[in-house]
Amino acid sequence: MKTKGIVIFGGTGDLAYRKLFPSLFNLFSLNQLEDGFKIVGVGRRGFTNNQYRDIIKDWVIKFSRVAHTEEKVELFLDMIHYYEMDMNDINMYDGLGEFLRKSKLNTDSLIYYYAVSPQLFAPITDGLKLSNLTNDAKVMIEKPFGETLELAEKLYFNLKTCFSDENIFHIDHYLGKEMIINIMTLRFSNAVFYGIWNKEFIESVEINAYEILGVDSRGGYYDKSGALADMIQNHLFQIMSIVAMEKPVDFSSASIKASQSEVFKSLKKINSRKIDERLVMGQYKGYLDEPKVSKNSKTETFVSMKLEIENERWNGVPFILRTGKKLERRESEVVINFKAIDDREKGNTLVIKIQPDEGVKFDFNIKKPGTENSIQEVSMDFCQSCILENRMNTPEAYERLIKACMDSDKSLFSMWDHIELSWKYINEIVSAYKKYSNKLFIYEQGSLGPAESL
Repeated sequence: MKTKGIVIFGGTGDLAYRKLFPSLFNLFSLNQLEDGFKIVGVGRRGFTNNQYRDIIKDWVIKFSRVAHTEEKVELFLDMIHYYEMDMNDINMYDGLGEFLRKSKLNTDSLIYYYAVSPQLFAPITDGLKLSNLTNDAKVMIEKPFGETLELAEKLYFNLKTCFSDENIFHIDHYLGKEMIINIMTLRFSNAVFYGIWNKEFIESVEINAYEILGVDSRGGYYDKSGALADMIQNHLFQIMSIVAMEKPVDFSSASIKASQSEVFKSLKKINSRKIDERLVMGQYKGYLDEPKVSKNSKTETFVSMKLEIENERWNGVPFILRTGKKLERRESEVVINFKAIDDREKGNTLVIKIQPDEGVKFDFNIKKPGTENSIQEVSMDFCQSCILENRMNTPEAYERLIKACMDSDKSLFSMWDHIELSWKYINEIVSAYKKYSNKLFIYEQGSLGPAESL
């Protein structure tokens, strides 16, 4: 059954306004939506359809990547409908069902998008189940998927009571980014890298996600999660699994996900008594003054973690993951540090730039011009996003993810076993850290984190 509509729970939230509606407009403009496609925004605010469409119009014009005309925007807005309800009240879902039927939307052609806080996942699922609104429908779920392994399991098994596994799509928007997808092409379609992507040639791997912003209005949520749950357990672990996985058998969604799963299963257990050599946590100065943050909070806003993967390809190669807020720069990247041939020169470095710029930079050694036999380092730097045509033709992450869900392509989504395995590993690390270290280093805003960072 082709997707004929999407219901966005949290349709008046920032994610819906800033990302989802502009992405849907892009898909509409590129003729990627079925004829008669409908979009239903669900929220608690008392908007009429026209009021809601007027709000959406401003966001679409501001954030869509595809050129728009007044006529095109108006045609898109005609597809949008607003439904007011309290998503916590499971007795209100009968009314939603009646609204969907009047809109001629069958559940087997629908996507439900949970653009809400995790606390609403269960009541929405229960309400849909109670009103029999999940018949072969798909569901897209925003992270964080639970704040602990126990809560994640509870949410997952609740979803399983009314959605089939193949219809549950766990979103990690990093997986929709162009350069994350490109890692596989870089690795498996270039002989120069394919044969040396292993412990014999690689010294270490770094995966960094630096942010210049603080928690802003998310203090209430962030203070309960921290950098480990907000970034490491999902985004950076997913990137690591793509960098480290074996070549998928056939590059189908199932093969890619199976290769990623093997990475998670091969993560080396950390020596608890040497946890300080593997994990550093920090908090930016001024965090305790942020709105909705506890005045004695020990929540980490910075993490650097050193991991190892126990298999034939990677034994002994450190994978260093770093993320933090209020840092010197905004930058997400993967850095592959190759071993030096001898003591005369540096090892080569491959940098896969994810954001804000997208591209690849390769540092290598060459003889310095002149009569002396000295070596200098030079770079080949390809900035993909610096080319206007590339920027215009590259789908936004959410645009790509929505389309993939419509096409039942799960290759760009987290799987339940990935979430479960990564949570178990993080829980073991946190337990060891609390028992044998529990240090929290305060760092200056605008720095690169604590001096103790790995």
